[in-house]
Amino acid sequence: MNPTRRSLIALPALAAGLASCGKSGKRVIAVIPKGRSHLFWQSVHAGANSAAKELGVEIAWNGPSTEADFNGQIQIVDSMINRHVDAIALAPIDKKVMVGVVERAAAAKIPVVIFDSPVDTDKFISQVATDNYAAGKMAAERIGADLKGKGKIIIVACQPGAASTMAREQGFEDKIKESFPEIKILDKRFGMSEVAPSRTVAENMLTAFPEVDGVFASNESSSMGAALALKARKSTAKMVGFDFGPTLEEDMKLGVIESLVVQHPFKMGYESVKAAVAFLDGKPVEKINNLAPKLVSKDNLNEPEVQAQVHPDLKKYLE
Repeated sequence: MNPTRRSLIALPALAAGLASCGKSGKRVIAVIPKGRSHLFWQSVHAGANSAAKELGVEIAWNGPSTEADFNGQIQIVDSMINRHVDAIALAPIDKKVMVGVVERAAAAKIPVVIFDSPVDTDKFISQVATDNYAAGKMAAERIGADLKGKGKIIIVACQPGAASTMAREQGFEDKIKESFPEIKILDKRFGMSEVAPSRTVAENMLTAFPEVDGVFASNESSSMGAALALKARKSTAKMVGFDFGPTLEEDMKLGVIESLVVQHPFKMGYESVKAAVAFLDGKPVEKINNLAPKLVSKDNLNEPEVQAQVHPDLKKYLE
C-alpha cells in the first residue's frame, strides 16, 4: 500500500436517502472487528462509540471469537447486510477471503469502511489503518539500533493472509536487509494470532537457535507469546513487539520487552465511524487514511501523549 495514495470520493447527494434506520430512528453503523478478546479491539470499540455519541448514530458491534475465524466474520457481515444497516466498518481477517462479502455489501448499496487491515478489492469508500509497512520498518530500525547493527534474530509472525501483519513483517524484513546487512533473520514462524501457539513457536525457535540476539513479534498475541517464551527460557534477547496491553506494558517495565510499536485503535474506530457518517451525509471522505505508528519504550511511556494513546478511557465508552 502506498502511504501517499490519498484521494477524495465525491458522494451522490442521495446517499443519505438510501439509509435505513434503527429502532431509535438513528442510523446504524455496523462495526465488525477481527476478534473481540484483545485490548486492541476493545479500544476500537470505544473509539467507534465515541464517534457514534458525537454524531448521533448507533453502533452494531459484533466480531468472531477468534481472529482466525473468517467464516464467522463472513456470517456476521452477511447478517448486517440482511439487516440493511446504513454502513459497515470492517477489519478483514483475510485480504482475499473477505473480498466477496465486501462486494456483496457494496452491491446492496451499503457503504463499507475498511479498517485495520486492507482487502483485495476497491469496493470500499474509505480505509482507516496504521501504515503497517512503515511500522515494520520502525521496528527494524529499533532492533537494529539495539543490536548495534550485528546479530541474529527471529520473527514471531501473526498468520498468513492477514494483510496488516504481513505488511509489518515485510517492512521489518526489508529494512533489516536494506540497512543492517550484518543482522541475520534465522527463522520466522506463525503463531496464528493466538498467545499459546505464539509462545510455542517462539520456544521452538529459541531451542533451535539458542544464540538468538533479538526477537520481533508482529501483533498483540504474538508479542505476548514471545515474551512468555523469553521468560521461560531466561533469554536475554532484545525484543521489539507490536501493540499494547497491560501484560505487554508490565513485560516492558520488567525489561523482557525492549520496546513496542503501537497503533492508535481508539482513533481507528473513531475515524471509521466518522468516515461512514460523512459518506451518508454526502460529504467527501478520504479514500486512504493512514495513521502513524508510535514507538513506545520505558523512556517515553509516561509522556501524556503516549498515555492518552495507550490507555484510552474504555470504561467511559464501553459501559
